[in-house]
Amino acid sequence: MLLNTIRPGIGSKQAPKRLGRGIGSGLGKTCGRGHKGQRARAGGFHKLGFEGGQMPIQRRLPKFGFVSLKAKKSAEVRLHELAKIDAKVINLDVLLKAHLVKAGVTNVKVIAQGELKKAVHLVGIKVTKGAKAAIEAVGGKVELAKDQ
Repeated sequence: MLLNTIRPGIGSKQAPKRLGRGIGSGLGKTCGRGHKGQRARAGGFHKLGFEGGQMPIQRRLPKFGFVSLKAKKSAEVRLHELAKIDAKVINLDVLLKAHLVKAGVTNVKVIAQGELKKAVHLVGIKVTKGAKAAIEAVGGKVELAKDQ
């Protein structure tokens, strides 16, 4: 095989449209633009999403996707995740160091999911009723901060 004999595969390259080159080309006279109308004219274009004056779909459909700022500062921790922490007292700083909550989180709530087999002492962290019962059942303790 020589470099000067290499050709693209059959059908992989398509010849460009040759507009306005007579009736025999199939694209003479109106050059594939049809008769009259906005798209037949030079410079005839419309905005993206324009539907001929009809209310466009992006305006007919409702907006969605709001995330409150309060939700960004809140996090949930499960009972089985608390069991992995080796600290006598668990507070927000301990959860941050253990990478159970992201930086910037100010409100944490423990939810009753998974099993807890060791006693933990929570300080300044909110808990659900079920989580509190599970923590106290294994001999743990829950203390809320003074402002909660």
